[in-house]
Amino acid sequence: QVQLVESGGGLVQAGGSLRLSCVASGSIFSINAMGWFRQASGKQRELVATITSAGGTNYADSVKGRFTISRDKNTVYLQMNNLKPEDTAVYYCNAAVIRVRINYWGQGTQVTVSS
Repeated sequence: QVQLVESGGGLVQAGGSLRLSCVASGSIFSINAMGWFRQASGKQRELVATITSAGGTNYADSVKGRFTISRDKNTVYLQMNNLKPEDTAVYYCNAAVIRVRINYWGQGTQVTVSS
């Protein structure tokens, strides 16, 4: 079992920055990759960025050059710069354990970007 707790969301003006954090606990040794997803009101959940245990990263085209994902031991971060109103969503932390094909999710943190 893996537990994920996010923090760092909030309200920010367009062009501003926020840093999200996600702390993993439990069987963290089993995690192959961690990432951030987001879900805007009335829309499907979408991938924002992922990072593997080897440090490989992947970003959605909409956030490339603005967001940076990083990982330190059991914590994954999402540095979000030059935020836009369309970045407004609930952001969820994800941990993937490939061996047992399980995805763990945090409770989500709200990010609101005002224009």
